[in-house]
Amino acid sequence: MRVTFTVNGREQQADDVWEGESLLYVLRERMGLPGSKNACEQGECGSCTVRLDGVPVCACLVAAGQAEGREVVTVEGLAGDDGLSTVQQAFVDAGAVQCGFCTPGLLVAADDLLERYPWPTSPSDADIREGLSGNLCRCTGYEKILDAVRLAAARREGV
Repeated sequence: MRVTFTVNGREQQADDVWEGESLLYVLRERMGLPGSKNACEQGECGSCTVRLDGVPVCACLVAAGQAEGREVVTVEGLAGDDGLSTVQQAFVDAGAVQCGFCTPGLLVAADDLLERYPWPTSPSDADIREGLSGNLCRCTGYEKILDAVRLAAARREGV
């Protein structure tokens, strides 16, 4: 089957998609977007998190056909023409990236979280923990990740 959907603002299509093929596979292998990682394939780790019509989902659990006519934003879509997004730069600056395997999913989840708390509102630490709760990291111990989200929120506010 052919699947047509918008990825990071551009209409894309994938041909000869098997009906059980995941959105994650199509993004990585057919569209050359390797940012979303394939780790657990069970929706437990969050490393494949993308936004589907604005809602964070584990791309490993979404059949590619379910994306037909919809909009997908991957970690690659967070950056703009002028460079890294505020969230991406904050992760770098706060040292929240170690092995990097979980980072794409965390970035998408953090970006979604900050959109749900528009300036001048900032998420509390409990809000941040809840917003990132579907993403597992085995390297950082999470404190630097929390620091990065706080930093992104502050930069977004111009503090």
